[in-house]
Amino acid sequence: MSAQDLPVELRRRLVSIARTPRLLVASDYDGTMAPIVSDPSKAFPHADAVRALRALAILPGTTSAVISGRALRDLAMLSRLPVEVQLVGSHGSEFDVGFVHEISDDARRLLRELTAELQAVAADGPGVDVEVKPASAALHVRNAAPDVAEDALARVRDGAAKWNGVQVTEGKAVIELAVIVTDKGEALDILRHREGASATVFFGDDVTDEKAFARLQGPDVGIKVGDGESLAEFRIDRTEDVGAALAFLLEERRTWLHGESAPQIERLTMLANPRTVALLTPDATVTWLCHPEPDSAAVFAHLLGGVGAGHFTVEPLRPGLPLSQSYVDGTMTVQTRWASLQVTDYLPHDVPQGHTELTRVITGRAKAGVTFAPRPEFGQVQVHLEVEENGLQVYGTNDPVVLRSPGVEWEITSDGIQQTAHAVVDPSNGPIVLELRCGTTDLGPSAVPEAERRSTSEAYWQDWADGLELPSRKTGLMKRSALTLRGLVHADSGAILAAATTSLPEELGGVRNWDYRYCWLRDASMTASALVALGSVGEAEGLLEWVHRVLETIPGPERLHPLYTIHGTNLPPEAVIDSLPGYGGSRPVRVGNAANSQVQLDVFGPIVELIADLAQARKKKGAAEPLTDRDWDLVLAMVSAVQRRWAEPDNGIWEIRGTPRHHVYSKVMCWVTVDRALALAADFGRVPGADWEALRREISDEVKDRGWSDRAGSYTAAYEGTDLDAATLHIGLSGLIDPSDPRFAATVTATEAELRSGATVYRYHHDDGLPGGEGGFHLCAAWLVEAYLLVGQRADAEALFAQLVDAAGPTGLLAEEYDPVAERSLGNHPQAYSHIGLLRCAQLLS
Repeated sequence: MSAQDLPVELRRRLVSIARTPRLLVASDYDGTMAPIVSDPSKAFPHADAVRALRALAILPGTTSAVISGRALRDLAMLSRLPVEVQLVGSHGSEFDVGFVHEISDDARRLLRELTAELQAVAADGPGVDVEVKPASAALHVRNAAPDVAEDALARVRDGAAKWNGVQVTEGKAVIELAVIVTDKGEALDILRHREGASATVFFGDDVTDEKAFARLQGPDVGIKVGDGESLAEFRIDRTEDVGAALAFLLEERRTWLHGESAPQIERLTMLANPRTVALLTPDATVTWLCHPEPDSAAVFAHLLGGVGAGHFTVEPLRPGLPLSQSYVDGTMTVQTRWASLQVTDYLPHDVPQGHTELTRVITGRAKAGVTFAPRPEFGQVQVHLEVEENGLQVYGTNDPVVLRSPGVEWEITSDGIQQTAHAVVDPSNGPIVLELRCGTTDLGPSAVPEAERRSTSEAYWQDWADGLELPSRKTGLMKRSALTLRGLVHADSGAILAAATTSLPEELGGVRNWDYRYCWLRDASMTASALVALGSVGEAEGLLEWVHRVLETIPGPERLHPLYTIHGTNLPPEAVIDSLPGYGGSRPVRVGNAANSQVQLDVFGPIVELIADLAQARKKKGAAEPLTDRDWDLVLAMVSAVQRRWAEPDNGIWEIRGTPRHHVYSKVMCWVTVDRALALAADFGRVPGADWEALRREISDEVKDRGWSDRAGSYTAAYEGTDLDAATLHIGLSGLIDPSDPRFAATVTATEAELRSGATVYRYHHDDGLPGGEGGFHLCAAWLVEAYLLVGQRADAEALFAQLVDAAGPTGLLAEEYDPVAERSLGNHPQAYSHIGLLRCAQLLS
């Protein structure tokens, strides 16, 4: 039975109860979770019911329980229900395994006498059995002939059932005599009270379950399995239907808890100017914008908390899905179009430092509704909105915010805490221009007309893009990848963001939610190298100056942190914003990143590789000094850092929050640092260190020896391990070993077998100390494409590249990860790593 076969009214009630703040889902076992069978020891539960009950139990604000007539020990052993599901045995009298020790001596004596009496009855009736529990004894007659069964039950009813101190419970083909009070209804109330449940769902099939049904009230839902009179409000036919009902309830509750309208990550579109980024949903809601910097607190955090966390929405009054959303070619201007309505969004460039501005232009013939709900500081600040002549003033924030909107008539509403502005606009008489300005109280007209400001903004991107040397493969998509990387560049500082967002989950509903709005030495260097390969060197030069400024703040280059704020300072402590439910219910929402304090010894290699790439690009353009003294000083500093620390264990490229290991990728990048430094010295007439050659050889020999595992048949994630890591492919990609080496081919084969899943490649599969899982990494897929090419598997490379291309969203953006089963993106978005990999693959295949 599918969920759609459930009674319509039952489905409606389950939808309603799924939205209760704290939900208790409880069920009987025999005849409900499991079918009634002749041998009680073989009454195994339906797998789909078990899966749904467990999945409900791990949802926030949700408790799952099974209340059975069976003894608790027997229930636990037979059901094999996971620990997340609470078990209550003996019709509600057993809440833990040690319950038997709480029975008085008199009760234990009475239980022995009852057991002896029932065993005497059973001895006279073929097919009659006795089940002894910690506080009761039950006579089962389901396997006896009808006349034998009725005779045995009658003897018990007229005999032991009438003894003083005996509690009698009759069910289907069973009579149970307990020496303490047993009541499933009381057990249900105990669970409800303990968990603070605001509503309860209970499934049952037997007369013993009527005591539980009798306790249901208000929004509670009782569901009877099978026929017969019942106090339950709803009825289903078979035990198999319980699984369908639980699965339906699970899906509805998961959807409600995790956000009904969370837009698919790959469908989010980024706006950018040289110092700010923002994200739009496919229907033109500003879902993410931080101020005054991309790594500051959000003014609109709709992406992580829904409408209550702040949003800026434009939509047609007549509901309908957008017909399209696309970039103006070669720019970061986005146009969202409905029938007779269009919204054009961009971030102006002529904005003073410390200010953030967003311009929205509404055109067309249809009226539109506008909702402006700023929620500074991730919604933790209470705002007050005031209508003025040319727009709205936002009060309650440390930094002023205004919305210039001449001619728009606003209505202010309040939910008792926050205020929101609403308006209906008609663009048929001319464009409606909305200008969000953060960092000023000025509501006056701009010195430059809007059309000219937009032209300036678009020319900035178009002129840059026109000068690129793009791969011949998927040229339009490659241009978008290049623009995305450029959009992550913070021009004022020279820093480059790893991604535009924080806390987009690596697993929906999971805890692997990290803040990537900072400048990682590794990611930024790789981004700058990718842009150098396209013919743009300014980003690399700006980043290297940023690195020099960072080095001036620390005792020595070997003390570089893996990441810094945009302005090169240390990150604040990692913190959690409890008030935000997270994208699709994925909690916690984090700001800051504890990886800041880790040791990651691979960071030096990408910096020297960038300098090498930049020097070659300058040489190609005829520069008088391709390798400047300042850049060479940086090379010397990075080699010095490697000399001091390369032999240490570290946390690795994936920032695993566990015990440091000797990661093969980190050692390879230390080798790259020295190898590229020697190449630079040879190519540009610099004097290398006397011990550099020996150091390069020492690192290489150690990696080849200790990084290989005969047992795994591959180079592995770390020395003395057998777990694989896609980053280890760099042992060949970097040139440390020749790609023709059989051990590299074996590593490629092992990586494919162990870590590739359809359209993606996972980083690793070993336990990293965190619960849950993650998607495959687009960057790892790109590495495997390159590895395929190195070992002569071009067809495989072409096929995986095509899948990587297909994973891009409709506006050409890639998030960090990909779920090959759900076929949707995961992780922060857009992610520099992913676009670096896409560009690299296109260049190699071209």
